[in-house]
Formats: sequence, C-alpha cells, structure tokens
Amino acid sequence: MKPMVDRDALAGFFAQTLDITRFQDYCPNGLQVEGRRAIRTLVSGVTASLALLEAAQREQADAVLVHHGYFWRGEDARIVGTKHRRLKQLLQNDMNLYAYHLPLDAHPELGNNAQLGKRLGLVGASRFGQDDLGWLGGLEPEDAQLTLGQLAQRISARLGREPLLIGDPQAPAGRIAWCTGAAQGFLGDAVAAGANTYLSGEISEPTVHLARETGVAYLACGHHASERYGVAALGQAAAEEFGIRHLFIDIDNPV
Repeated sequence: MKPMVDRDALAGFFAQTLDITRFQDYCPNGLQVEGRRAIRTLVSGVTASLALLEAAQREQADAVLVHHGYFWRGEDARIVGTKHRRLKQLLQNDMNLYAYHLPLDAHPELGNNAQLGKRLGLVGASRFGQDDLGWLGGLEPEDAQLTLGQLAQRISARLGREPLLIGDPQAPAGRIAWCTGAAQGFLGDAVAAGANTYLSGEISEPTVHLARETGVAYLACGHHASERYGVAALGQAAAEEFGIRHLFIDIDNPV
C-alpha cells in the first residue's frame, strides 16, 4: 500500500507552514473543493485550469495544489460555463483542490518570491510593501557588475521567457526588488525602498511611465513564468513530510 495522508491533515500542514491566517486575501486559502479522504498522489500546478485538472486525473491524483484557485472576490457566483466544467472535473473524480495565493507568495523559503530569487541568484533580501510581499536584495558578489541587459538574458535562460525591459540595457542592475505575478503596483514601493531595478510578472501602461520617470528599471518576467516555483516547492515539501507521491505539471501559459 502506497503512503497516504488524510485530506484534513494535509490542509493543516499547508495552513501551518504558510501561516495563512495572517493574510487578508482576495480568495479563500486552503481546501477549496473537497474530495476523497486518503491522499496518495498530489499534483501541483500554477492555476486550477481544466487542462491541469485533466492532467491530474490522468496521473490518478487524489489532490491538486495550486496558486490560483477559485472563488475570487467579486466573481460571478453561478456554477455555469467554465466554472461548471472545472468543478465537475473535480467532483466527478473525487479530487481535492487546495489553493494558496498571498501566503504562497510570502513564505520565506517555499514562496514564489523566495523561489524566484533562488532561481535568479538574488540574495540578501529584506521585505517591503503590503504584507511584506516585496523583496529587496541584489546579486551575488561575483555578479555585482551585471547589466540590465545581462540580467534580462539570465531571466530568459532560467525562466524560459524573454522579459520586457524598461530601462537602459547597458546600465548596472544595482539593488534589485522583486515580487512575482501581477505586482506591477508595487513599483512605487520598490522605488521608496531604494531599488535600482524591479522585477515582476506583469506590466501595465502606467508602470512604464513610472519606471522611466523614477529611473528605476522594470523587468516584466511573465506572471505564469515567475510563479511556477513556489507551488512546486510546497508540493515537494508535503511529499517529503508524508511520503506521498508528488508531481508538478506545468500547463504552458505565455502571459
């Protein structure tokens, strides 16, 4: 018999690990859709899309762990269309869905920001912004002279996405702030924190002007691309804690 963990015990592990009660989030964090009690195979992915749920079913998963789940503030509450198809896939196959948004961004080791920093070689981070979600640090001493263009090349190689750079490619990267996903609104906080460069997933029209006018370079690395690593790390931590099977499935998304 394969190792297993109780559905609620796994929810308790995630809740304690991520300290979910300290966040005022835009969605419920935790078990969002209840499935079978015994969990032996856990699939993780960025977003609970139908494609991810179908891939999880092919792996005979008992539970799916995501960063972007359901029931967002202000969304249509009706179970129709896309929402119906996704929930039907979960309920028909008795699969659990666990989702963690801001708590997964913030975790100091397993979180999206921590994992992105590790992947890009960013070190010495302090925190800034709402719920201390923003990180501020820099490159390893041997990379201290990296230019913005060279940093963009590193991001492209390590994330598999070519970032959009607002700034002079020949300028030094300097102090680097970052926050994954749709955190373009943190650019002003990064400026106030003393950053020379800011990395996030997305960029919007006003962000370009703010970057140019403050002289702080902006690198938009891709919302999906910047948030692949935290959920995989959290799933692996659960697998190591309980001995269950874990598989990260990357449903490609160019955004």
